[in-house]
Amino acid sequence: MSREELSFLLAGEPAYRSDQVWRGLWQRGQWPTEMSELPKGLRHELAGRVRPALQEVARSQSVDGGTTKWLWQLADGPLVETVLMLYPRRATVCVSSQAGCAMGCSFCATGQGGFRRHLTSGEIVEQVVAARRAALPRRLGNVVFMGMGEPLANYDRTWGAVERIHAHLGLSARHITVSTVGVAPGVRRLAGEALPVNLAVSLHAARNELRDQLVPLNRRYPLGVLMDACASYLQAKGRRLSFEWALIAGVNDTARDASELATLALALPLPAHVNLIPLNPTPGYPGVGTGAAGAGAFQELLASRGVNATVRDNRGTDIAAACGQLAGKPLTLEAVQVPN
Repeated sequence: MSREELSFLLAGEPAYRSDQVWRGLWQRGQWPTEMSELPKGLRHELAGRVRPALQEVARSQSVDGGTTKWLWQLADGPLVETVLMLYPRRATVCVSSQAGCAMGCSFCATGQGGFRRHLTSGEIVEQVVAARRAALPRRLGNVVFMGMGEPLANYDRTWGAVERIHAHLGLSARHITVSTVGVAPGVRRLAGEALPVNLAVSLHAARNELRDQLVPLNRRYPLGVLMDACASYLQAKGRRLSFEWALIAGVNDTARDASELATLALALPLPAHVNLIPLNPTPGYPGVGTGAAGAGAFQELLASRGVNATVRDNRGTDIAAACGQLAGKPLTLEAVQVPN
């Protein structure tokens, strides 16, 4: 909701009421019924006009308590998920930009389930507001568009959410990351935006033959086209991007793969940083993640070529909240149902 929309709703009320409601919505993540500083009648009136776009269906928490996943239902029925990751002094939220995904990546649970619809900017932002409230007293330090869906296939609504998160929640653009599996035109559009958000490219293969199998969008925007778009982004922003690489045992974790990946990473105007993510299990893909020793060896191969790479810790696998596991479905175990 914009300031103008809020002012319209509060026409006839004292001017300070708009500030009170605005702070409640954006700073405290409250709905009108929770704003005790408002008169009861106004709370009741606003409650009928300012309603959440997301209805919480279930919430699950990892055994270590560091990861929380929400399952939300949208007003017209589709389900989406949001993941909050807690660290000692800060938190990161992973938000969804679509209900489902049309990209069809074979190893991703979201892609296995197909596409329902785009999320609105408000539905995206509401995930961030809910997560920020749940993270307290920690500071919400990062927002990553790495949940369900392809953000750059829903460009206008995704960018609208980015602008609101920056302007209304006060989060620096340098703490917002937009991920893509390779929508090259969207990468070029990002290069022209004023806010310098981070860009993460879910690469997973560094030769077209293999990437065509793992990431079908590569047939439309092959590696040469994608790398040209990434180069344009780097030239415009002057900040390195990251490559996301799901390590799949026997598929993309060989010395050849490391050499090809290093070549792509080093060919950019600024060498890309590589995030190595051992594949998380999903019901519809038979492959398994590379073990710790293999991941370490792959990282060393990249380092020997001068590529900065890290092996990411998998968080939330016990509640299907890790990378590639979001499916928009209730868990059969561990999910804590919200009481009526």
